[in-house]
Amino acid sequence: MAAVSKAPGALKSVDYEVFGRVQGEDGPAAEQGEAGGGYTEEEARKLGVVGWVKNTRQGTVTGQVQGPEEKVNAMKSWLTKVGSPSSRIDRTNFSNEKEIPKLDFTGFSTRY
Repeated sequence: MAAVSKAPGALKSVDYEVFGRVQGEDGPAAEQGEAGGGYTEEEARKLGVVGWVKNTRQGTVTGQVQGPEEKVNAMKSWLTKVGSPSSRIDRTNFSNEKEIPKLDFTGFSTRY
């Protein structure tokens, strides 16, 4: 496999959906938002990626992550294996992974 001309630090974008017990178990939507979104937002900021996260009506957490490839890969790993402290991740689907010329977001936000 020859290395295709990929610039180091190339920017990547990927959509994700996390399945399992990934939203708050009880309480109002605001509390559930903290369970799915709050920890994801915090981790994204720590890693230095941008994008968004949202709890869905189906009980999944969905969103998009953008940033340098190695940071996006670190976030993908966190979304697959770690998640919020009270979550149980059954599987994480990633889609639309692509190289992008520039970031579409300036930070990471929780959408409602």
